[in-house]
Amino acid sequence: MTDQDGTRRPKYQRIADELRTAIQSGDFAPGDRLPGENDLMSTYEVARMTARQALAVLRGEGLTEARKGAGVFVRSFRPLRRRGIPRLAGGGWAGGRSVWAAEIEDRALVVDQIVVSEEEAGSRIAGALDLAPHDPVCVRSRRFVLDDKPVLLSVSYLSAALVRDTPITRPDTGPGGTYARLAELGHRPARFREEIRCRMPTADETDRLALPPGTPVVLIGRTAYTEPGRAVELNEMTLDASSYVLEYDFDA
Repeated sequence: MTDQDGTRRPKYQRIADELRTAIQSGDFAPGDRLPGENDLMSTYEVARMTARQALAVLRGEGLTEARKGAGVFVRSFRPLRRRGIPRLAGGGWAGGRSVWAAEIEDRALVVDQIVVSEEEAGSRIAGALDLAPHDPVCVRSRRFVLDDKPVLLSVSYLSAALVRDTPITRPDTGPGGTYARLAELGHRPARFREEIRCRMPTADETDRLALPPGTPVVLIGRTAYTEPGRAVELNEMTLDASSYVLEYDFDA
């Protein structure tokens, strides 16, 4: 197959392009079944492997999902719009609201896995929190599930000396979460810095996020600072890239 500019592309990519366009235009709505391998083989006069590769491209992009014995369907999951700046505004968590409140609307968000432990900081975490490598840190590891789909793995690190014997060391930190509790301790976050990058997932991340083959993850590392500039939390998040839209809205 040849593009309009004269370049040749594999047949499976051209088939995937046409199906993607049909999905994005609404010809195939969320929940609709796509043509199967046999249909594509007949329509495009290609081998089964070519049809299979075309469908795999769409699954890898998070546009479709395979249902055993039923076929390939357009995903009905609505991506979560992560509003990077408003979600961290102090007026929200200081008033007892979750940083998720404005994003999930009426959708069901559940933390279905949570482990709180105390460990040695190690050189990387110690450097981020200005601790010694052997200093203990409180580690809060969680998995977030939205509409019955895992979407985020989150691990927070805080100085154990700072938060020991406080609600931050419990599974449920209370209204407003960790930031509200830090404020009560006299360490109110006043500034945040986020670093974002993408990569392919590890085997453990693929399993815990139930990722389709070929789906990348977005890594967000957020550090919370007090007004004097002390780093009080490092939060490392792993997001299913197909489940999120990252939105940043700020003045010029």
